Order: sequence, then C-alpha cells, then structure tokens
Amino acid sequence: MKTIGILGGLGPEATSDLFRRIIDITPAKIDQEHIPVIIYNNPKIPDRTKHILYGGESPVDSMKFTARALENAGADFIIMPCNTAHYFAKKVQAHIGIPIINMIEETAEFIKSNYPDVKNVGILATSGTLASNLYEDALRKRKINLITPDFEVQNKLVMAAIYGEEGIKAGYKDVPRQMLESVAEDLIDKGADLIILGCTEVSLVLDQKRVPYVLIDAMQVLAEVSVKKALKYSSKEAVKLSTKDILREMNVNQEK
Repeated sequence: MKTIGILGGLGPEATSDLFRRIIDITPAKIDQEHIPVIIYNNPKIPDRTKHILYGGESPVDSMKFTARALENAGADFIIMPCNTAHYFAKKVQAHIGIPIINMIEETAEFIKSNYPDVKNVGILATSGTLASNLYEDALRKRKINLITPDFEVQNKLVMAAIYGEEGIKAGYKDVPRQMLESVAEDLIDKGADLIILGCTEVSLVLDQKRVPYVLIDAMQVLAEVSVKKALKYSSKEAVKLSTKDILREMNVNQEK
C-alpha cells in the first residue's frame, strides 16, 4: 500500500480529525493492516485567507518546505486538511515529485457522481475560499451552480464562527454550530439542494444527524479518496531517512 502524507497545521485540529477519519474508514482488523501516514503538523504556515483577501504573508514557501519534508520522509502522495490551501496547490506541486490530491475537485466529482440530478449547491467556507472561486470553477465544469451566503452573512456568521474569539479555531463548538446551521438553512431557502462543508473547521462542528438536508463533507470525501488510493496500488521504493536526518534537513532548510 501507499504512504499518505498529510500537510497539516491548517489547522491542527482539522489535521488530527483527518487522520482519525482515515483510521476509521480503513478496513483493518489488526494494526499492521492500517495505512502508513506521515503527518507534518506545521502551524507556522501563514493564514491562507489573510493572504488571498488582504495581501498578508504568502503561505507558499512554508507549504513547499512542508511538502518536500513529507516527500523526503517517504510519502507517496499528499493531502491537505484545508480547502483554502488548495488555491496554492499548483505552486507547491511544481516543487515536489509526488502528487497532491485535490480536495476541491474530488468533492465536486463526488457530488456529480452521487447526486447527478443536483443543479444548485450551497457552501459554507472561508471568504478566502469563496474569493478564489475554487469550488465555483470545479462545479461549473460539471454544470452545477454554486450558491454562497450574502456578504454580510458571510462576515458576521460564517467567518465569525470560524475565526471569532469564540469561534472554532479558538476551540469553541456550540455557538459556531448554531451560527453555521442558520446560514445553511438560509442557503437551502435560496434554492440549494445540498450544502458543501467547504472548510475543515466547519466539518468539525456540523453533523448530518442534526439537519434534514444533505451535507457533503469535503474532508470526508478527501479521507475516503485517500484510503482508496493508498490501498489500490503497491508502494514505490521510497528513500527512508532516519528521524535525525529528517530533523537535520528541516533545520537546514528553515535557516535558508
């Protein structure tokens, strides 16, 4: 089987959640049947939304460094527990020799394949993801229309639920859940046939059991695709570095 590399820290809890999902859906009966997973939880990667919306520090160099470390450690492909980060995926991909699995494209294809009659979908995502048109472009190619929250609702409810002082990134769950459920209901009222959880923080709080409409969890789609890819093919011979070697290389690269 192949080794999965998780380019993590985007954010740390979402990284942990993605790893847990991979474990949960792997058809293993003993430890040795689980998939090898290498996680680089790098919380120092600059905020992706701040760069897209406000010209903040670019995350590309940190993402490239983290991806190269995963490749050198033996990962066969890379996944990222952050929707917005996929805006930079092509720039990172150009500097590594293993593929990055695109969560956005995989989610759009999942909807097309499993809900072929759906024409309109709503989305809960960061303003950075919306501004990048990542989902809009992926869905348009499949003749699906994307419905987004109004500007004021996006800022006062969605972004506050994710980034606020009592938001998901700060470790809160209950109030952000209520805020996001309210926005999702509004999107359904506007004609959405289902809702994409297009932010991995949103995936941490919304639950299909609590709502009457369909939720498409992009993180779950990514986990399932990753498990299938890891189990389908034989692993290539990877260069194995000792922990000491990996740490030495990381320190050298960080100093450059």
